[in-house]
Amino acid sequence: QLQLVESGGDLVQAGGSLRLSCAASGLTVSKSTVGWFRQAPEKEREFVAAVRLSGDKTYSTSATGRFIISGDDAKNTVYLLMNRLKPDDTATYYCAASGDLSHVDLGSARNWDYWGQGTQVTVSS
Repeated sequence: QLQLVESGGDLVQAGGSLRLSCAASGLTVSKSTVGWFRQAPEKEREFVAAVRLSGDKTYSTSATGRFIISGDDAKNTVYLLMNRLKPDDTATYYCAASGDLSHVDLGSARNWDYWGQGTQVTVSS
């Protein structure tokens, strides 16, 4: 059974850092497109970062320069390191996975096949 399990969410002060983890089972992250989305209350789910099958990494404008997506093939886990956190980063963060998304919009949640349950990140001012 395919599962994506996120962890690492927490309450952190503005300017701090967090590392989120997405542990996958039932699929191999190195052979998948894996990404992170977030959703704040009463807002749409928005793209944060992704790593393509090619290894290329893509970030949203707000994540660029602050967040880093990476993977550990041995642990079949993808991480999102978030630095210089801001109150606007407060949201539930979701891991997503799919097959080859080379020719589709990574930023559209409807293009992704598998989702985790989410982990809460709260940034206090």
